[in-house]
Amino acid sequence: MSPEPADLPDDATIAGSLSDVDARHRAGRRSTLVSVAVNVGLTAAQAVAGFISGSQALIADAAHSLSDLLSDFVVLLAAWQSRKDPDADHQYGHLRFETAASLALGGLLLAVGVGMLWAAVTKLQHPAGAQPVQPLALWVALAALVSKELLFRYLLAVARRVRSGMLVANAWHARSDAASSLVVALGIGGNLLGYHMLDPVAAIVVGLMVARMGLRFGWDALNDLMDRAADEETVEGIRQTMLATPGVLGLHDLRTRKMGDQVLVDVHLEIDAGLTVAQGHAIAVEARRRTLGNHHVLNVMTHVDPVYVPDKATTA
Repeated sequence: MSPEPADLPDDATIAGSLSDVDARHRAGRRSTLVSVAVNVGLTAAQAVAGFISGSQALIADAAHSLSDLLSDFVVLLAAWQSRKDPDADHQYGHLRFETAASLALGGLLLAVGVGMLWAAVTKLQHPAGAQPVQPLALWVALAALVSKELLFRYLLAVARRVRSGMLVANAWHARSDAASSLVVALGIGGNLLGYHMLDPVAAIVVGLMVARMGLRFGWDALNDLMDRAADEETVEGIRQTMLATPGVLGLHDLRTRKMGDQVLVDVHLEIDAGLTVAQGHAIAVEARRRTLGNHHVLNVMTHVDPVYVPDKATTA
């Protein structure tokens, strides 16, 4: 029996997809605004307490929180830009704006980390300038630690729910802040116990953590901008979905490349050469529809390759 032409997505399906995109955008925007509010409060509290208490480590952590605040605005801008419809110059949409934003976040983190290291090393070169800090610095550092860890857990939950790599990067940025606040708290605690050099040492550790995070995010984003393929699990899932399509006898030359948080797919489908062009096209359309419906795929480009299947009646 010849396969029937596959039905194309109806208006309800298209409307549902658009609704999912809008929900994803709203969730990302809401979580980022929460991050903005937290980072505004932390930056102000850490900077004021750092200057009052004389803690260089706490001032460095305030600079880290300020970089978070700037990154939050970058995320908001990227989320707005990436939702723009395709146009004549960007026929696949603007999803890679998110990747470019992740690259900018990486560069920002790297610059902040290098600045922290420079200031702390300069302080270590003049040990006589290391002064005891006031207990206020420790309480603010502990409050920042708790706030940043809670923010990380919230942002990561939202990022996983909406499947946004940029929000995942922002969430782990918050986790790096929590780790840096822990180091700052330990350094301040050591300073209060009489080990005055531990405060700038803590600032150095924070600077190294921030710089390392920036390098990692920047390198990942750069690879995505260079058309990095999807991970093996995603590719294998796409392969199995296509092979399960009735009429698809096999496939080869399956290639993927990331477009923001989605994937572009090129594939050669092997289809019975005895079918008509219309029937082969219908099978390819169905394979594409199933892939778009079951995976985070933006578009599938298919090429039909004929496969000559022996006639069962002749071979019997």
